[in-house]
Parts: sequence; C-alpha cells; structure tokens
Amino acid sequence: MTSSSETPGPGEAVPARHVRVGSALFPVLVAVYAAVFIISNINATKGIQIGPLVLDAAFFLFPLSYVIGDVLAEVYGFKNSRLAIWTSFSLAIFAAASFYLAIWLPAADFYDGQDAFAAVLGLVPQILVASLAGFAVGQLLNAWSLQLIKRRTGEKSLWMRLLGSTVVGQFADTLIFCTIAASVIGITTAGDFLNYVIVGFVWKTALEAVLLPVTYAAINQIKRREGYYEASPSPAA
Repeated sequence: MTSSSETPGPGEAVPARHVRVGSALFPVLVAVYAAVFIISNINATKGIQIGPLVLDAAFFLFPLSYVIGDVLAEVYGFKNSRLAIWTSFSLAIFAAASFYLAIWLPAADFYDGQDAFAAVLGLVPQILVASLAGFAVGQLLNAWSLQLIKRRTGEKSLWMRLLGSTVVGQFADTLIFCTIAASVIGITTAGDFLNYVIVGFVWKTALEAVLLPVTYAAINQIKRREGYYEASPSPAA
C-alpha cells in the first residue's frame, strides 16, 4: 500500500511514503479536482463586490483546488498528482472547446438565450489561456515543492509543507494569470499590476491558511481509508 526509501532508526523521522493508486478514492478526487477547476473558470466570468472587495465569483472555489492538490500530493505523491493535474487541464480544454462549439452552432428559432449563453460560456481566449497556464504551472509547483519538503521532513511537519507549497504554487499561479490577463481586464500601469498580483496572492494564500484544518482533516481521513497508517514502511517500488 505504501512505499518508502528506508526504515528509520531510533529517534529518526519516519521517511516520506505514499499510497499506491488502487482504491476508488483516487479517481473520485481527480474528478472533483477537475470539476472544481472547470466550474471556477465559469464562475470567474461574473464580477462581484463584497464590501470594499471586488472579486470574481470563483473566489471561494479556486482555493479548493489547491486543498485537493495538497491532498493528492501528500497522499499519492508527485507522479500521481501530475496525472491529476494534466487530466484536469485536458478536461478544461475539452470543456472550453465544447462551449465554443455550442456557441458557434446556429440557435433554433424558439431559443432566445443565445446572447446570454455566449456571454457566460464564451470565455475570452486570453483569460482562458491565463487560467490554464496559471493552473498547470501553479499546481505542478505546489505538488513538487510539497514533495521536496516531505523528502526532507519525512512524515513530520505537515503544516510546513502545506503552507510552503501553497506559497510557491499560489505565487506562480497568480503571477502567470495576472501577467497574461492584465491587458484584457484593463490593467495598464505597473502600480495596478503589482496591486493586482499582491492582493490576489495574499488573498488566496490567506484563505489556504484558514482552510488548513480542513486540509489536515481530509488528508488524515483519506490516509486512514487507504491503510496508510497501518502499513509499515517498505522498500520503494
């Protein structure tokens, strides 16, 4: 069920190990992961205002993808996390292509929602590219950095790798998205660009920190379901 590079000696940290994919949980997590990303892209087309904060309607969803990404990387390792990321990436492209095709197809005479349909699902190509690029790079760096920290800490200091990987992944994601999308959303000055990047990064990272107990609980529950704690470390496959 699990793999590890060596057996710890007295007083040493338990070496990092991961669950081998084989249960029904992994594909369910990947399905939720992809759905959250695709729905986030649709929700993001609506701007909202909560008090002084101007956000898009995906503000509560997108950080969830990083929670799931942390769960996948922590429990199943980087190789399987990478599979989940590219699967979600490919499905998002498929969804966008399907939306564009549906918009292009001629509407029936009785259908009067064409303009609304196109406005909601006709994602601006530059925004779509920004979202896809930010997601792929940010999530890959999130999973990679979590594994890098885990190799050094073993099973200890889960909070460190969750927060550390979030900082790396969210910064890359925010920077890439803002760089590509800035001109489309009307950001033209360096000051506005820096404000956009900093506020977005701080907001997403803070929300991830707030959700840390949820991430902890999810990881522990899935590890128990997968027999992670019952299995003793064994040589890596």
